Amino acid sequence: MKIENKKDMPIGVFDSGVGGLTVAREIMRQLPNESIVYFGDTARVPYGSKSETTIIRYSRQIIRFLLTKEVKAIVIACNTASALALDAVRKEFKIPIIGVVAPGARAAREETINKKIGVIGTEATVKSEIYKKLIQAEDPQISVSGRACPLFVPLVEEGFAKHKITREVIDIYLSDMRESDIDTLILGCTHYPLLRSTIREYMGEKIHLVNPAYETAMDLKRLLEEEEMLRDTPVNDQEEHGEYSFYVSDAADKFKQFANSILPYDIETTKQINIEEY
Repeated sequence: MKIENKKDMPIGVFDSGVGGLTVAREIMRQLPNESIVYFGDTARVPYGSKSETTIIRYSRQIIRFLLTKEVKAIVIACNTASALALDAVRKEFKIPIIGVVAPGARAAREETINKKIGVIGTEATVKSEIYKKLIQAEDPQISVSGRACPLFVPLVEEGFAKHKITREVIDIYLSDMRESDIDTLILGCTHYPLLRSTIREYMGEKIHLVNPAYETAMDLKRLLEEEEMLRDTPVNDQEEHGEYSFYVSDAADKFKQFANSILPYDIETTKQINIEEY
């Protein structure tokens, strides 16, 4: 069924797995009338250790899938894919596409007082130095130090966010950063806000944590307003919010269980699809 009015079309959101749900959660909160089609690439998570060529290929496949759902805009709710694939897919697809890196970089730049910022993320995101490039393009005086934390993603995916083993891993990864003089820390992976309270407790009150998920939702709102695509009423009278559908490339039941533990609304079903067909 073709959707006549662009305002009524859903937002496409994708990530390597469950991390992008932190972005979907903020879109649900900040833009309650919008519908969302979410895709989690659970068969191929994590993205952080993959090559740029592979990440671009994955992103193309997912965008082609989301376009079959008649989305009006796409949010790459994954720092690795935002860092490595955003420019490439923007050139290929005639649809507004935003990532999570630029909103997070801008928020950190505005937040820092002593001009010393830390970034934690996957190996691919940290190696790309994308946050450093975006921040220093606006203010070359700001120093940006990065730290890859590859074990955070599987710990979150396994539901170990509050486990003592996670606190030990945080200490291993972040002890140097805690002793440094940064005053702002970017949670440069969409899984990491699910560790936010534990990281905050470890890093202390003097370091401000930047959650790019919230900033991305606000950027999306501005984009939809500019394009006159912002939906002003819910999809139907029975609901106070848009319609949400979820797709994954593997382990649908496990994904649904996790999603229902962090989203403001319960999701009824999650469909598994073969993403390699796209």
